[in-house]
Amino acid sequence: MSDNDEMNIDEGNGVVRRRGRGFRNTGQQAGNDATEATDLAFDRLESVHAGDTGKAARSVEGWIVFVTGVHEEATEEDLQDRFAEFGEIKNLHLNLDRRTGYVKGYALVEYETYEEAKTAIEKTTGTTLLEQELQCDFAFIRPPPSGPKGRNNRQGRGRSASPGRR
Repeated sequence: MSDNDEMNIDEGNGVVRRRGRGFRNTGQQAGNDATEATDLAFDRLESVHAGDTGKAARSVEGWIVFVTGVHEEATEEDLQDRFAEFGEIKNLHLNLDRRTGYVKGYALVEYETYEEAKTAIEKTTGTTLLEQELQCDFAFIRPPPSGPKGRNNRQGRGRSASPGRR
């Protein structure tokens, strides 16, 4: 066991030092080399209010647009040309059918910002690419809020749905 994994250290003088996960370094003990939790730097995602993005949810790296209706003979260059005008494309994935080698009919286009992805969806939905109409939407959406909303939601838990029977 390493020195950082020890939870309680009795120094013989009745003082118990606590180190490791879950314990904060108070800085009172001399010679303690543990880093104080407030000194740690963490990466943060850009803050986007739920009202700004509607139902859309950000993936770990960016905003992903799900494109359907992609022609089976479309290439990545065709999609790159169509979607590049709305912003810098971070990633473009065009899934191929293993058996036939043709495109499966959908693509994923990733943008850095919500505004670029939203503009791409609005301007590209309903347009044609290789004589097929494209449909676009966000790949990830926020789940609906769960839990009771001010009333007891007990439908289907021991009670009959009809009011006359108990």
